[in-house]
Order: sequence, then structure tokens, then C-alpha cells
Amino acid sequence: MAPQIEIKLFMNGIPCKHPSTILASDFETLLLNLVGDLNNMVRSSANIVTTAEFPGLNTLGMMSIARSDIGQCFPTLTGRRPLQYRELNPNARSFRLPPFAGGRAPAMPVKAEDLVPHPCHEQFRGLDYCITSPPPWITTVIVGFQHYLVMLGTTVIIATILVPLMGGGHEEKAVVIQTILFLSGINTLLQVHFGTRLPAVMGGSYTYIYPAVAIIISPRYLIIIDPFERFVFTMRSLQGALIIAGVFQAVIGFFGIWRVFIRFLSPLAAVPFVTLSALGLFYFAFPGVAKCIEIGLPTLVLLIIFAEYASHYFAAGSFVFGRCAVLVTVIIVWIFAEILTAAGAYNERNPVTQFACRTDSSGLIHAAPWVRFPYPFQWGYPIFCAQDCFAMMAASFASLIESTGTLIAVSRYAGATWVPPSVFARGIGWQGISIILDGMCGTLTGTAASVENCGLLALTRVGSRRVIKISALFMIFFSLFGKFGAILASIPLPIFSALYCVLFAYSAAAGLCYLQYCNLNTLRTKFILSISLFLGLSIPQYFREFETFYGFGPAHTRSLAFNVITNVIFSSPATVAAILAYLLDCTHLYWEPQVRKDSGYLWLEKFKSYRHDVRSEEFYALPYGMSRYFPSL
Repeated sequence: MAPQIEIKLFMNGIPCKHPSTILASDFETLLLNLVGDLNNMVRSSANIVTTAEFPGLNTLGMMSIARSDIGQCFPTLTGRRPLQYRELNPNARSFRLPPFAGGRAPAMPVKAEDLVPHPCHEQFRGLDYCITSPPPWITTVIVGFQHYLVMLGTTVIIATILVPLMGGGHEEKAVVIQTILFLSGINTLLQVHFGTRLPAVMGGSYTYIYPAVAIIISPRYLIIIDPFERFVFTMRSLQGALIIAGVFQAVIGFFGIWRVFIRFLSPLAAVPFVTLSALGLFYFAFPGVAKCIEIGLPTLVLLIIFAEYASHYFAAGSFVFGRCAVLVTVIIVWIFAEILTAAGAYNERNPVTQFACRTDSSGLIHAAPWVRFPYPFQWGYPIFCAQDCFAMMAASFASLIESTGTLIAVSRYAGATWVPPSVFARGIGWQGISIILDGMCGTLTGTAASVENCGLLALTRVGSRRVIKISALFMIFFSLFGKFGAILASIPLPIFSALYCVLFAYSAAAGLCYLQYCNLNTLRTKFILSISLFLGLSIPQYFREFETFYGFGPAHTRSLAFNVITNVIFSSPATVAAILAYLLDCTHLYWEPQVRKDSGYLWLEKFKSYRHDVRSEEFYALPYGMSRYFPSL
């Protein structure tokens, strides 16, 4: 029998000890009692100790133990290349082998504290500037201008859809855009100062398009031959309907009806309709990009690269690419679109592609007046029709729910706490006042919290209230000086649609933040979330496809008002999700003792009253000492 050969393993030249021979003294050294060389800045407070001093650690390679000036010692692994083993055999040649597969050191053991779930935070901590911390003025102005630029896309889209159906031309379209911008600036200032006081941009809402189209195509207006006369009469009917819808929403807010709804709202019920307030607008995002893919797709790619990669990889990129990502992207792609238009790239394309891609197809620059001040009843006195008013009230109700979801998302991205119910009611009341002003001036659509601007708060990491005030001033300025505003309004719409792909996604993600308060390991939570999210997308999609195929909605009776009310409510994803989630959360197993905890209701208990949390006064108190005369409950 061949004699057995004893094999010794060495690590970094130090023999490895057998585990059975390791003693307590193998982990002791006198070097910890010595103060480092204070004249040497590199080693002013640390002594380097190798495994030669710690035989018990000779399987870990080089170690360093630092002794701070206050006498606290802690071991840390030093950066090094992968260790090499050396095998000694008296009858064999010495050689080196990599000790680990792939030449890599073994993974460090997972610490117990790393396995603890992430803690819940009542305020979002990923911001550079929160609601009460204004950034420097250069940042304020640039980010505020980007907020104006983002909401401009929605304004142009709404006017582009409705004005041609009414019989209006480029001049009427330019005036409507100016009016929407002017009222958006005024309504934003009202909301920021006297409403919820959140940094929310109040702009035109897509929800009002459906009842507006129903009113426009009404037979009583189609018999009018002259296009401008038909435009004026239709506008006056829309004005009357919007005024009544605004009164309806103001009553819900100022009379405290919406305060009751918010008081019983749990995080579990809030997640679906906050998420779908943005996610439900998906058909305004990438489908718009696809209308001119050579412009829309570069915008989407550049925005993601600038905002999410370049801003982190470059030292100076946090401002140029982080704060100004939208502005830089729009400028680059707009210049590219101008080059394609001047080079005749779209001369032989179909009219739909030319309208989407060309930079000179809007007709707004020549049609817009140099200076114009929008004023009440500029198209004449409003016309009130009962069925038109009921149809617009349905849109006001759906817009009310969507705005609530957006405002909850804005409060998250502004670094504020949960909005107290009384503050929500106050904000909804002022939103109703804003819709009344819209109806008086003729904006074709009502006011709602802007979803895309909510996403911009997260993209720029600036949730300051002052930025939104500056943005409102930009809206008012460019609405008064029409030529300057028309230049920006001529930006191709696929560019805005590409921006919305990112901004809507950010807004939708804000709703998912409230899952941190919920117990996701119960079937009740999974049922409420799944059914409300699934049907919140499925039911509106069915209504849209039905109307696209047949030309009318599933509700098709002799009553126009009933048809529009039904189709508007069930075509809104946020509204369907809110109804389902709220009813299921309030009725399903409500008697179980764990339900309030599992749904996250206990986390928000202290925010159900304005006085229960001192931060509510900091974020939501009225300015100029008005809280003494209009106290919040």
C-alpha cells in the first residue's frame, strides 16, 4: 500500500489551521492597543493587521482592524484580488489552484438585519426638494417651465380633437388653446393657495371629451350650415353644461360630502384608483408615439437615457439631465423633426402622417393673435340644456375621482403626509369653482389635476410648491402673448405622447407605494386588489371597443343623458376601480378584527383629522392667516 501523504493548504503564504485546533487566543492581538501614526494621513487612525496576527481567521485572507480615536474597533475586509491556494507535497511539484469556482471569493454571509422587510414611510424620501423647500431660482424657473411644457401637450390634444368637430378653424383652435392655458394658470394658483395647497397643476381633463363630443354631434347643431355659427352655438351649450357641472362638484366639496368618502378610504382601496388614474390613460401614450415612430420613439429613448442613466453616471448630470431631462429631450427631437420637415421627408406621406410628424401642420403660428386677453362669455351667453348638463355632471363625477387619485399621488411625490379629509374636500370645492370659470370663459373641458405633471415631480425629484406657482405664471404669460405660445404649441404631438409614456408610469407607481401599509399575505387583500385592477381596465376597454365598432356605447336608449352618463362613468378606469375597491373594502369581511390592520387603515388613522398630526399644519394650512377664519376639521 502506498504511504499516505499529508497535504497542507496555505492562503496568502499562511498555513491554514484545522477547525479543531482553533483557540480563543487566535483572535487576540496587542496591536489594537496602539494608536495609529497621526502624522501619516493615510493611516492616521488605523493599524493594518494581517491574518498572521489572527490564525483563526486564516481562511478569510487579509483583514484590517481599525482603531478609531475614540477607542472603537471594528473589522473590515480590505479590497483585494481573489485569493490563491498553494498546495505542498514532498513528492509532487508545487503549483497554484484557484480556490473557488470562477476564481471568485465566496459570498459574504447575509446579515440578519438585511433580511428585515423595508420599513414603512409616511413621507416619500426620494426627493431633493419637498413641498415646503423651494430650490434655487434657476432650478425653480427651469423646472417650472418644464411643467408648463408638459401640460401644453394635453391642452393641444383636447383642442385638436374638439374644435374641428365643432366647425372651428385654426383661429378658433388658437383662441381655445389660449383660453385653456389662461384658465389653467388661474386654477393652478387657486388650488395651490386656497385648495389642497399641493404642488398640483390644474389643467384640462380628457374625461370631458366624451360628453363634449356627444353634445357636439347632437342633431340640433348639425342642422346649422355655417361652420363658425355652429362652433359658437356648440360652445355656448358646452359653457352652460360646464357651469352646472362645476356647481355640482363645488357642492360635493364645500358641503363635506367628499370628506366622508375620504374618511373611510383605506390604503388598500386607494391603490387601485390612484394607480389607474394614470394607468388608465395608456391609450394617449404609446399609440400617439406610433403615429410618427421616427419622432416619438427617439423621444422616449432619449428621455429614459437622460433622466435615468446620464443623470447618475455623470458628475454634472444631475442638473442638466436630471432636472432638465424633458427640456433637453424636447429640444433635440424638435430640431430633428424640423430637419426632417425641411428636407421633405413627409411630402409624399399620407395626410394623417403629415399632420402627426410635420412641425408646420398645426397652423397655430399664423392663426394666433399677438396679444389677446381671454374674458368671460367671450363667445356669448351660455345655453343651458338639461340633458347636456346631466351628461357633463357625469364627467364631473368621473373627473372628481380621477383628480382625487392624482392628488394622492402628488402628495406622495411632494414629500407630504396623507391629505386630511377636510383638506381634500376643500380642494375639490375649489376645483368646482375652477370648472365654473372654465364654463364662463369657454375652455371646452373641465379642470382636473394633471397626471403628467404629477409624474414630472418624480422625474425631476422636485416637489416644491413654488415651482408650480412659477409654472402657472408661464401658462398665463404664454396665453396672453399668443404668438410665443403658438410656437411651443406647434411641437409635434408624438413628442408629447412619448413624454407621457414615462410620466404616466411614474404617476401610476405612486399608487403602488400604499401597498407598504397593507398585508399582502391575505386572500382578502389579493381579492380586492386583483378584481378592482382587472375590471378597472377590462370594463372601460369593452366600452371603448364597443363604441369604436358600432359607433355608440353599450348603453344605447332613447335617453341621451342616460346613455352618456353610463358610458362616461364606465369608460373611466379610475372610476370603475374606485367604485369596486371602495365597496369591496367596506363590505367584504368588515366584521373581522384584523381587517382594519390588513387594509392599512390603522396607519392612516391619525390623518383622518386635521389636528391629529402636527405636520398637517405645515403642509396644508391656508396662507395669510386664513386658517383662523376657515379652520380645517
